[in-house]
Amino acid sequence: MKPSLLLCLLLLCVSAFAQAPADESASKFTRQSLGSNGREIFSAQADKPNILFILADDLGYADVGFNGSKDITTPALDHLAENGMIFASGYVAHPVCGPSRTALMTGRLPHRFGAQDNIPPGHPEFGITLSETFLSNVLRDSGYFTGMIGKWHLGSAPEYQPNQRGFDEFYGFLGSGHGYFVTRYELKFETEKKAGTAYSDSNAAPLLRNGVEVKENNYLTDGFTREAVRFIDSAAKKEQPFFLYLAYNAPHAPMEARKEDLEKFSHIADRKRRVYAAMVYAVDRGVAKIVETLQTTGQFDNTLILFFSDNGGAIPTGASNAPLKAGKRDVYEGGVRVPMMMHWPAQVKAGQRFEHPVTSLEFYPTLARLAGASIPAGKLLDGKDIWADVMAGRNPHTDEMIFAMSHRHGYTDASGRRGKWKAVKAYQRPWMLYNLERDIGETHNVSQQHPDMLKKWSATSRTGRTPTRCPCGCTTPRTRKTGKATPSPTLTTPSN
Repeated sequence: MKPSLLLCLLLLCVSAFAQAPADESASKFTRQSLGSNGREIFSAQADKPNILFILADDLGYADVGFNGSKDITTPALDHLAENGMIFASGYVAHPVCGPSRTALMTGRLPHRFGAQDNIPPGHPEFGITLSETFLSNVLRDSGYFTGMIGKWHLGSAPEYQPNQRGFDEFYGFLGSGHGYFVTRYELKFETEKKAGTAYSDSNAAPLLRNGVEVKENNYLTDGFTREAVRFIDSAAKKEQPFFLYLAYNAPHAPMEARKEDLEKFSHIADRKRRVYAAMVYAVDRGVAKIVETLQTTGQFDNTLILFFSDNGGAIPTGASNAPLKAGKRDVYEGGVRVPMMMHWPAQVKAGQRFEHPVTSLEFYPTLARLAGASIPAGKLLDGKDIWADVMAGRNPHTDEMIFAMSHRHGYTDASGRRGKWKAVKAYQRPWMLYNLERDIGETHNVSQQHPDMLKKWSATSRTGRTPTRCPCGCTTPRTRKTGKATPSPTLTTPSN
């Protein structure tokens, strides 16, 4: 297999996510938003929907009730899903935390500006290029009260922090993970700080409120729920809609759970799985409180709630992605296909299940339109507005590729799904082809039976070109900040 095949797949993503010129892109988003039937949805500021992202961290596809979990109970999430819409084929843009969040906030594939992997620990100079306009910027400029609570993971230098990227309020931490019993880590952090240690374990870093260090005495998941309730209460007193990005770090490591939650899962024999289940339950418990607050404040019916995971479940920490193959960091379904659902009583009928593929790249343009917001001229997007398709039950990707890429040490994994077919290049093995309609678990490689499919994709890929930036940490900080294109040694895939 030639090294150029991976490049072909990279080039193909251009045909999948065509980037329109600035004036054409801007024309798609007007101040008056229309429903799938062409009627006006939002005619006044007060009618704009509140938008609530609830993001779980490393949550397995099979670890919520609405996706069939039997041993982990998630009653609050299940109730929302049953009264809203489940996305059976919900995808994120990358199988790792940081790049996935990058795509969510920018609407772009993370490799376009060097975010192919997490920001390396101890490098505050790295962050998502400041030339990118985040979704939060667009919504705030459109009159939204914006808040970010939880795990950020998009840069820790002052200019990269949430308050500088479109969020009015921020409470959380900046790194990749954090301890849940915060007070247990305080002594470690203070000791290292006094000793002048250049980089402290992120699990022990202090929590921040709008850039100022604060103490957190609660179990961290509960603390984030408390802050979400506080934000929603505050938003209810304002004459403007809100956008809240609530990024729980559960059930990401370190694996720590409350005793009371652990007791609810005594039926799970495996200790690792039991702790994981308790951490997931803490998120669900928080969702119940948030829903109650929305109902009490009268904001529930016009709040669009989107719940999903940043990537597939981390199997070593107890997650299950069954029946999908593999998990976090993999380009197989288990790495990028996640539990995903939405709830919006004012517009979304209860009891719906959407079987066609949906990706997190589409949240940016879709929500911008629903909010009546204008996308800045020149802003490039890899996703598109899919609201009309979703409401009509149509496939928004009839002939487009759902693309994923994951960098390893010295080589790159990549995959692309178009319709029922999915091609995978992983672990330096030959290209594989799967029929997801018949084989959701990607167990039967049918590339020998359908060589024409891979050839067709390779031919299509030559119709365009897409730049790939140097991965975070492989060049100078200056290059990382500016997003300037550089050669990327990790894009070379050895011959088979």
